Amino acid sequence: MRLPDGVPVRLVLADDEPLLRRGLRVLLEVDGRVEVVGEAADGAGLLDAVRRHRPDVALVDVQMPGMDGLSALRALLAWSNPPAVAVLTTFDLDDYVTTALDLGAQGFLLKDAEPDALIRAVVDLSSGGAVLDPRITARLLPKLRGAGRLRDNPHLSALSARERQVLALIANGQSNSTIAGELGLSEATVKSYVSTVLTKLGVENRVQAALVAHQVGGTWSSSS
Repeated sequence: MRLPDGVPVRLVLADDEPLLRRGLRVLLEVDGRVEVVGEAADGAGLLDAVRRHRPDVALVDVQMPGMDGLSALRALLAWSNPPAVAVLTTFDLDDYVTTALDLGAQGFLLKDAEPDALIRAVVDLSSGGAVLDPRITARLLPKLRGAGRLRDNPHLSALSARERQVLALIANGQSNSTIAGELGLSEATVKSYVSTVLTKLGVENRVQAALVAHQVGGTWSSSS
């Protein structure tokens, strides 16, 4: 759900490197759109921080001692009403990204992302957006195709012109509120369209829908 204007996104940050957490906190809080309300050095700490702080978004490293990020993600996404979760990764961890995708992560970000892109991603996640760093997408699609896990989706032709517009905007990481503004619709109507698109494509979440769209170009519209 979109937060009221001026209210910062509440974020819990999990990474086992204290200096990286400190740097990310400074970058994320620089303009007031994001407030880091909790930090954790491992998966168990992440779950505890989410219980205590009830954040809008959790930004999670995958490689951490003890309970790693994927184990924490599996537990967290089994809760009722969990926060939006983005995985923080590096170029050499494609297997972690595919597992996180299967678990239902809504975002995949690289640790060297530009500060403004990182802030924008967290804000988009808080309002229902799906966030895929283009560099991760470029690496992930060939890997999924090669493993036979991503094939041409036979249901794309079943989408209406408006549903194709919605999918194209999902593929660009847009939240429901942004899609509503772009298409001149109410957020409730957009939410209904998103649900229909996911059902028609046979995918479980916005990230998987975005990958389907990226597989065929990702920027086509109703005229395609």
